[in-house]
Amino acid sequence: MTGGVQGPAAAAQDTKVTKEAAAEPAASPADGSTPPAGAAAPGPVTGAGPVTGAAASGAAAPDAPAPEDSADTDPAAKGTRHAGKPRSKAKRVLRWSAISLAVLLVGTAGAGYWYYEHLNSNLRKDALDLGSGGLEKPQPNAFGQTPLNILLLGSDGRNSEKNIELGGARQDADRKPLADVQMLLHVSADRSSMSVISIPRDTRVTIPKCTDPDDGKVYPQTTAAINTSLQHGGPGCTVATWKELTGIYIDHFMMVDFAGVVDMADAIGGVPVCVDKNVYSHDKKGHGSGLKLTAGTHSVKGVQALQWLRTRYGFEDNTDIGRAKAQHMYMNSMVRELKAGTKLTDPMKLRDLAEAATKALTVDEGLGSVKKLYDLGGDLQRVPTERITMVTMPWQYAAGGEYVVPKPGDAEQTFSLLRNDTALDGKDTKKKKPAPEPKPTTAKDKLDVIVQNGTNSTVRGPVSGRANVIYSRLVSLGYSGASTDSRLTTQADTTITYPAKGGSGDALALARALGLPKSAVKESSTATQLRLVIGNDWRKGTSFPKPPEDKKEADKAPESADALNGEDKKACMKVNPAYTF
Repeated sequence: MTGGVQGPAAAAQDTKVTKEAAAEPAASPADGSTPPAGAAAPGPVTGAGPVTGAAASGAAAPDAPAPEDSADTDPAAKGTRHAGKPRSKAKRVLRWSAISLAVLLVGTAGAGYWYYEHLNSNLRKDALDLGSGGLEKPQPNAFGQTPLNILLLGSDGRNSEKNIELGGARQDADRKPLADVQMLLHVSADRSSMSVISIPRDTRVTIPKCTDPDDGKVYPQTTAAINTSLQHGGPGCTVATWKELTGIYIDHFMMVDFAGVVDMADAIGGVPVCVDKNVYSHDKKGHGSGLKLTAGTHSVKGVQALQWLRTRYGFEDNTDIGRAKAQHMYMNSMVRELKAGTKLTDPMKLRDLAEAATKALTVDEGLGSVKKLYDLGGDLQRVPTERITMVTMPWQYAAGGEYVVPKPGDAEQTFSLLRNDTALDGKDTKKKKPAPEPKPTTAKDKLDVIVQNGTNSTVRGPVSGRANVIYSRLVSLGYSGASTDSRLTTQADTTITYPAKGGSGDALALARALGLPKSAVKESSTATQLRLVIGNDWRKGTSFPKPPEDKKEADKAPESADALNGEDKKACMKVNPAYTF
């Protein structure tokens, strides 16, 4: 779909031209000096939305366990995957816990090594990426920092009596679960902001070829609803699908099921939510989560929190779009509650939360310890509530309303902001003071610049010889010191990186010569020379495509993303008139 790509690194390599491109690796493997040690924080819930702190998101026992979130998309394959679990540990009260779904950190002071290992053993782990190729990790900035991206998943698996009781649809007990809640949590490299983007479960996307790590079964590339990607080998295929769709590198994932949401929401305690009218999510056909609230603000927890996170019938237009907004409201409210320090002050409650969290989440192997989650929580705690922004991917209906697809322009704008580590709230540009543009310090014919082909893609395939084409163009422009790197890589956006010790003027001059925007020029703490990586936004031609004249460079999420700020305490869900009482 739109955005980034991924694919086999071996295909269609460019022939090296002038000299061996040595200096930098195709992509920096480093996390940077200050990024968090593990990686992920909250995790959503099935059929509903993620939750912060310890509540995962989305599911709830409907009054009539019918179609609120039963598999209305692809009840094909049988067998369920593991459920999810987080972890936590700490020697002091955690007041923040992790924003987006998992609270991860918890008080086990004096519990000792045995209890620490016990919590670790609760965690379930799965492979991070089941695709055949992948995006390279972003280069560290001048301070050695890199952004953090965590995919939060909610599974609708009915693999236990409790999950069947909460989710209904007993007839789905033997089918593979769907990832009905999907949110990407992006934390800026300097940890000053956090952006969360949800994708509706019925979004039609390209699901790349994935291989199940348990039995080796290969699932061919296909086009289907994004929630079915979980059935193609597990959460690692959903990660691969997101990378293909957005072009965003994903560090970790966290997944939770119905029962996990309830347990974690109970451990966290009540979270205030608001509805503008009386609401009862239930109808004669059995649709609904069972949520029943009078107009105004209520504190929800446990099963009721699950119902809130799962409610589709009753909010706004009775679709996933309204449900995503309700999930965002819950998450923001939970974060405010946790940061206020009014919850989790009782050591026993902290221990309960640690147990609930570590038993509820499935995480990637890179997040598989309490220590890593605890370290991550410390990083997340640094983000001010007012710099938290939650959005839904801009979308539009397709096929007569049977499913949705990313909205042209707006969806890619949102993905591009996160790829470039720009906060969705538009406040990053306000803190940047304009500075005089530096002048080149090296003559063009003496400039050492490496050109690399970053057009690799599982879906579209790489553009063979792309680095050679641009190399030839540079030579014709007087950059006779250029050379190519024959290694093929995957990158959504074309970039020019330069060393922290200097070279910004030369990099900007190079960008101007090729028609690239200033935003393509980036300083890197690992770079030793200029490196031009040709991304999937420039697959043909020798001059970078010009944007429409009326299109300014985006600095925040488009209106269609329906952004919600973490400090918005007046947010209240609009109730559909057909579900009032």
